[in-house]
Amino acid sequence: MSAVRLFFALWPSPPLAASLAEWAQAARLHSGGRVMRTETLHLTLAFLGPVEAQLADTLAAATPDRCVPPGELALDHYGVFKRQRILWAGPREAPTALQAIHDGLWQWLAGYGLAAPPQPFRPHVTLLRNIERDDPPPPPPDPLIWRYDRLVLVASESQTGGSRYRIVAQSRPLSP
Repeated sequence: MSAVRLFFALWPSPPLAASLAEWAQAARLHSGGRVMRTETLHLTLAFLGPVEAQLADTLAAATPDRCVPPGELALDHYGVFKRQRILWAGPREAPTALQAIHDGLWQWLAGYGLAAPPQPFRPHVTLLRNIERDDPPPPPPDPLIWRYDRLVLVASESQTGGSRYRIVAQSRPLSP
């Protein structure tokens, strides 16, 4: 049985993804590096890594039964993960509602034998890899508002030139 690399994420609408791609291009002028492809931009809630295909199928079948309360996230600054040479966009602090979604997701995943990572949740969207400067550029003038109401389960598949992401399941919005 082969393993599948999985993660749960918030997936941006096409207009938000286009705006994030513009932020990436602007940041590249300051930081250098490789711009992430627009179609791969996302905010990871839980990176599972390689999981057995049977567990991947079980999670895909169970994900539509998860409900995510609608919320908003203001992406208002750039940050840098120096060791990984990544420049990202995100909120200054994790909003309480998003932190609760993250924590609830990991509690649910614990029932499948998966453990949350030890580091604190830092919501972000990776914009650039292999940056040449490790100081973030000045913040963009206006925040981007990300409205969400569901999460997606994504398979990361290796291919020449990077990874291809395939959404395999999504949760449903919380009914009003």
